[in-house]
Amino acid sequence: MVSQKVVVNSMIGLHLRPAGDLCKLAMRYQSKITFRFKNYTANAKSVLSVLGACVKGNDEIEIFCEGPDEEEALQALVDLLENRIDT
Repeated sequence: MVSQKVVVNSMIGLHLRPAGDLCKLAMRYQSKITFRFKNYTANAKSVLSVLGACVKGNDEIEIFCEGPDEEEALQALVDLLENRIDT
C-alpha cells in the first residue's frame, strides 16, 4: 500500500465534474483506491462516495492505493489533483 497527502488544486473543490474526472481516472487502475478527508474515507472509484466527502478547494486529502499498479495509480491521481483538475 502506498499513500500521499495532496492539496486539491481547485477553487471549488470536488464538485460533480472534477469528482467524475477523478473517478474515471481511478477506474483505469486495478488497485483499490480510497482517500481520507477529515473523518471520512471515500472510494475514489465512486462518484457518490467522492461527493460525500465534501472536499472544498485547497483542502488536503490523503490518497491510499493498494494493488498491482498502486504506484502508477497514486502518481496519476496526485498529478490530476495538483495540476489538471478543472474548476
